[in-house]
Amino acid sequence: MSEPEDQSMKVIVLGAGVIGVTTAWYLARAGAEVTVIDRQPGPGLETSYANAGELSYGMTSPWAAPGIPMKALKWLFMKRRPLFIWPLISPTMWMWGLQMLRNCDEDSYRTNKSRMVRISSYSRDCLPDLIAETGIVFDGRAQGTLQLFRNEKQLKASKADQDILAEYDSPFEVLDREMCIAVEPALAHVRDKFVGGLRLTSDRTGDCRMFTVALAEKCAEMGVEFLYGQTIRGIDVEAGRVVGVETEPAGRITGDTYICAMGSFAPRVLNPIGIRLPIYPVKGYSVTLPVIDDGAAPQSTIMDETHKVAITRLGDRIRVAGQAEIAGYSGRLGPHATDTVRYVVNDLFPGGGDLSKAEGWTGLRPMTPDGTPVLGPTRLKNLFLNTGHGTLGWTMSAGSGKAMADLVLGRKPEIEFEGLTAERYGG
Repeated sequence: MSEPEDQSMKVIVLGAGVIGVTTAWYLARAGAEVTVIDRQPGPGLETSYANAGELSYGMTSPWAAPGIPMKALKWLFMKRRPLFIWPLISPTMWMWGLQMLRNCDEDSYRTNKSRMVRISSYSRDCLPDLIAETGIVFDGRAQGTLQLFRNEKQLKASKADQDILAEYDSPFEVLDREMCIAVEPALAHVRDKFVGGLRLTSDRTGDCRMFTVALAEKCAEMGVEFLYGQTIRGIDVEAGRVVGVETEPAGRITGDTYICAMGSFAPRVLNPIGIRLPIYPVKGYSVTLPVIDDGAAPQSTIMDETHKVAITRLGDRIRVAGQAEIAGYSGRLGPHATDTVRYVVNDLFPGGGDLSKAEGWTGLRPMTPDGTPVLGPTRLKNLFLNTGHGTLGWTMSAGSGKAMADLVLGRKPEIEFEGLTAERYGG
């Protein structure tokens, strides 16, 4: 990395999740004066708190893909289904769903995937330097992701994914049953439950919240001010520029430049100022349980293709995450909400962790209908966006943060922003 530069710009970052904190770090490292605002009492307490723990560089793909509409119908009728849709009277929800359906053709899929891979590949390259410079630890491992297929149909269908991985130079291995067991020895106990797998060798794992908290501490050491417990009530605009952010209880907070990194909640502050983004909250669930038998526990990440559930090793814990529930901004964790993720970890790694001590969690993924996040400038001269990363905020955080810091500070970013900005939505 180059040496920090002297910058006098005061930047206000809205949101202290992994995206906001990573952006703040790159800004502060370049010498900017940075203030981060969040309604929570600390960093990484929303979507970043207990996600799957995957740095999914090889699995960077939009949910909107050819064949997904038919698969989604089947998922809705599975006993342990990965998709729930609550029939809300919400024009926003149904419009978002229709936009997603329009992206489920081959041309849109390839365009959207290429945009997403541009960010995730850059992030993959940025993260090692960030870790080396900061020395932060977050239960990280670099042992790849194993996409596990329970039947031959799934294995054959993965050929399309293999072709795309090869096209984007993303390394992978096709494994038979015994090779899967060689990578994840605990699967020997359930060898009759799968036929093979696709291993994405460049993927990493790690606790996103641990990373966010540790990086926030480094930010604070560089002078970043964190204003927690502040509800953002609105953005004040005059003559085509943002002139302040209204918060409660602190009141108006001002700066030279503003970056919205509020995830699913970005539309709530952007809509009133005329920047309308189709970002919708898609609810996910996870449980975290202690390892009780290392020989029966996963070593990295296993993605169960049938149930769309990820099982990730995080130090002496196992994180199990999945499901997609379209239910607005509901944060409710019902008594049976985590039944599917509990079932999957017990089915594939029985005895590896203590389910009786599992901690349940739910969070809202900020999804765009095309899968691509919204990065870059807006029609307001000093307002920038770094939001809408869906399930890949952790994966894309380093690249998104560095590219945004370069853009805001007037340096040439190392990736192109074409197709990433709010302009594609008229924002």
